[in-house]
Amino acid sequence: MRALVLEKKGELALREIALPLDVGPDDVKIAIHTVGVCGSDVHYYTHGAIGSYVVRAPMVLGHEASGTIVEIGANVRTLKVGDRVCMEPGVPNLSSRATKLGIYNVDPDVSFWATPPVHGILAPEAVHPAAFTYRLPDNVSFAEGAMVEPFAIGMQAAARARIVPGDVAVVIGCGPIGIMIALAALAGGCSKVLISDFSAPKLEIAARYPGIVPVNIGELSLADAVAVATDNWGADIVFEASGSPKAFANLFDVVRPGGAVVLVGLPVEPVSLNVPAAISKEVRIETVFRYANIFDRALQLIASGKVDLNPLITGTYDFADSIEAFERAAAGHPEDVKLQILISSEKG
Repeated sequence: MRALVLEKKGELALREIALPLDVGPDDVKIAIHTVGVCGSDVHYYTHGAIGSYVVRAPMVLGHEASGTIVEIGANVRTLKVGDRVCMEPGVPNLSSRATKLGIYNVDPDVSFWATPPVHGILAPEAVHPAAFTYRLPDNVSFAEGAMVEPFAIGMQAAARARIVPGDVAVVIGCGPIGIMIALAALAGGCSKVLISDFSAPKLEIAARYPGIVPVNIGELSLADAVAVATDNWGADIVFEASGSPKAFANLFDVVRPGGAVVLVGLPVEPVSLNVPAAISKEVRIETVFRYANIFDRALQLIASGKVDLNPLITGTYDFADSIEAFERAAAGHPEDVKLQILISSEKG
């Protein structure tokens, strides 16, 4: 099967590769339609590793996807051939202690698309457990279906924050995940969300959403912006979504006493954290790693029309131009939020 293969750090190829396509009794086979280009895919391309996950053999990229079911296993009753679907890319060990605790996202045995050594799905077809495959409502397009995966991270962050209606939140980092977090926080009850970055084009895109207040930290300090927005009290919740070590230096300056800091961005190296500053305010610290038990809720929120992710799709490429899409993503154009690749030309 022809697929987009990361041969090694810095080298991509669109070529034939053998992929497992046997459909088990609890599986479905999906004709892939749309795949989003994720920051982790790009990081594997440019660096060859993310932490302890190292690309040691050719690996197919891609894990944000939607498509159409073309075959079902003997035990599958909830889905049928022809259903338009999106897929949760992480499959845990259902017998693990983490899964039984409801935190399967941190199951050490989880198998996650495009995480070494597991192949991703930038290919015409893929096989996946029906239990982690979700039917798309008629009003949700394939493009939106491929956005459910990154939006689920925003939903996980909002859930970890324990938002109280009326809260004022701050998101540090106006990348795709930062904007998704801001939208999830608003949907979860925040009255407004300040989002900070140096990138004026990305802030302009985020500012199109009612309730999101852009803060260009090249022109105004985040602390000053939060002080004005909260009468010098501080934000109820601060989401760190940049992963930049610099963001951690003054992280607790912008959160109110008794507030919460939610760490979502993943620094490449260990960073310093001002523990005395956190303790003096009795700040609650939460962390986010992917998501659990939230994928279907993210899809429902998109289907409800309360969250429109279409403005975040800033470029679409044909499968034949997949390498060009990754080169553009690696270049980090400031006006880009989410790039997608069309495997199929089917409309929807």
